[in-house]
Amino acid sequence: MLDARSVAGGDLLDRWNAELAFRAVVEATADKAGLDFMRHLVKNLAESLGVAHAFVAEFADSESRVKTIAFWSRGNWQDNVEYQLVGTPCQQVVAGELCLYKDNVQELFPDDLALCDLAVRSYLGVPLRGVDGRTLGHLAVLDTSAMADSPQAITVFQVFANRARVEMERLRAEAVLQKACSDLEIRLHSVNRDLAVASQNLDLAYGELKALLEINQSSTRHLDRAQLFGELARSVKPLLPCERFGIEVPTGPESLQVHVLALDQPARGPMIEDFPSAGTACRWAQENRSWYVAACREDLREAFPKTHMVMEREGMEALCALPLLREERSFGALFFMSTRTGAYESIPISLMERVASAVAVAVDNCFAYEELRRLRDRLAAENVYLKEEIKQEHNFEEIVGDSQALARVLSLVEMVAPTNSSVLILGETGTGKELIARAIHSRSARRNAPLIKVNCSALPSNLVESELFGHLRGAFTGATNARIGRFEIANGGTIFLDEVGELPLDVQVKLLRVLQEREIEPVGSSESKKIDVRVIAATNRDLEAEVTAGRFRSDLFFRLNVFPILMPPLREREGDIDLLVNFLARRFARDIGKRVESVSRESLERMRAYHWPGNVRELSNVVERAVVLATGPVLEIDARMPAALPESVAPPPAVSSGGAADRTLRDVEREHLLNTLNGRNWLIEGPEGAASILGMPASTLRSRLKKLGLRRP
Repeated sequence: MLDARSVAGGDLLDRWNAELAFRAVVEATADKAGLDFMRHLVKNLAESLGVAHAFVAEFADSESRVKTIAFWSRGNWQDNVEYQLVGTPCQQVVAGELCLYKDNVQELFPDDLALCDLAVRSYLGVPLRGVDGRTLGHLAVLDTSAMADSPQAITVFQVFANRARVEMERLRAEAVLQKACSDLEIRLHSVNRDLAVASQNLDLAYGELKALLEINQSSTRHLDRAQLFGELARSVKPLLPCERFGIEVPTGPESLQVHVLALDQPARGPMIEDFPSAGTACRWAQENRSWYVAACREDLREAFPKTHMVMEREGMEALCALPLLREERSFGALFFMSTRTGAYESIPISLMERVASAVAVAVDNCFAYEELRRLRDRLAAENVYLKEEIKQEHNFEEIVGDSQALARVLSLVEMVAPTNSSVLILGETGTGKELIARAIHSRSARRNAPLIKVNCSALPSNLVESELFGHLRGAFTGATNARIGRFEIANGGTIFLDEVGELPLDVQVKLLRVLQEREIEPVGSSESKKIDVRVIAATNRDLEAEVTAGRFRSDLFFRLNVFPILMPPLREREGDIDLLVNFLARRFARDIGKRVESVSRESLERMRAYHWPGNVRELSNVVERAVVLATGPVLEIDARMPAALPESVAPPPAVSSGGAADRTLRDVEREHLLNTLNGRNWLIEGPEGAASILGMPASTLRSRLKKLGLRRP
């Protein structure tokens, strides 16, 4: 049986702390490079994660010894140290594994005396691996207390470990290149014969190294994709004969995007096109992890028709395509085009591979920053939403009751929660549909991911699509910035669509596509994004009647109605009213600061006699008002208190022909709304308005009044 307590977002604090740590380290290291970056990285990682020690280390004179290049300990930078790996927790990290020792690390590694000197109890380390897959060193944080196993903190740690790996690789590349340049200059002074030839060869080698160094340095100077590709083209132009420089990257399993820059027409700007992935020489080079050279355009006509089409349109003859390789990944291709037939046959393939390797580092770094920005934007969007959730007031925080009607609902929750099936929660307003949605999410495998709530009735009709699916900058008037939609924020988790029956028909079509294809398309975008979201919907409308009336799509109804759950109204939950009244009275008394020990028997009898058209929400409002007005330890709730409790709080009259019991539900609802509105002098909105008393949105109340033909006198 499901526990009576619902989850209101237990991992919010962990997500908030991870986001703060992520932001602090990004801000502290954004303008740093080299050893300065490493020093500030370990300092801010230690301070943001709240640990005592942090360091970055690389191999010393052998792979059995390492030395720190940045070491932060107990609030200060320390002198770098060198030590043997054997017998230390770093040994397994350097072997290529992320290691977390949450506690008792001294007992696990008794030979590591430094752990005792630093009073270390917990350890977290991650290897820094280079382009060739070899380990360059490692990043580690150590603490004097036990370390929690936080997925968010480990994710932040791995992101900045990857950034440290790029920086260490760049430092090594610069050192190698600078040493090579230095060696070439020494050679220049020592060459005594064949000076003209040697000088010419030296100029070529120096130009190559300079170009490679510029490519390497561009990875830190240019993080924008368009600017980076332009800088790469400018750096490569002196090395190779090419009028067209381009990069091809996959955008999906069956599609790719081509960026072409005309080096002989700089004013033309970049050309960006989307193609199906099949039929390009670049895709062949990427998949086979090998270079491809075509001396003549006609050689491509049959094998690679799309590449032939681009070359023919651009007036190019020769082609060279090389894969962009990074560790074990092949994530795109680099290509050159020339107007001269056979332009690349005499160029050493080793030179082109070195160029491709340097470009791969720069492009991979750019893509890593793009992913970092995307994650940062998503964290920011989740943070805004979670702040709203924290501030949001719920009618009550626990599922209270032991009636058979509620037990049936909770047994259905137990059955459907572990699955990924869509759930449709039906029932009158105020019956606690949102609490059931939270219970389903908290019992599912997605409980560590966010539960995003969307009140469909509260969204402006012209912004519903943008709120749900997001939009690009400039997608419509007023869209000055891109926005992440609620579905993308909920990726990996659950989205709760409250009052789903209020969605416009055009948005229903897009929601149907999300349920069928598991992908969204932001407003203003032509590209779809794959998402993994479980949908739980709720409504107090009769959706079958709405389908018959043409106000709700039948195909969407069938998609949502995979597992329906009907919430029982309060009047059918025999025995739960006493439990709810006592629970709510204690809670409101605690919040307000009053002493309420019990509820009078007469008040409970009146509560049981009332039919509660507003269900638990109305009951909560009534009890809260009674607590506010209470003067003693025994709570009295009488007919004079809320306008929502007219004479109908008395037991319902006996059934007799032609009597009050023959009234329709519409008549009862009409009378109840009139009594409430008259008691509030027809004030609808605000904390003292009728909508608040009835526990429904003001827009819903106005719609009910219009449907019942009620107007203010």
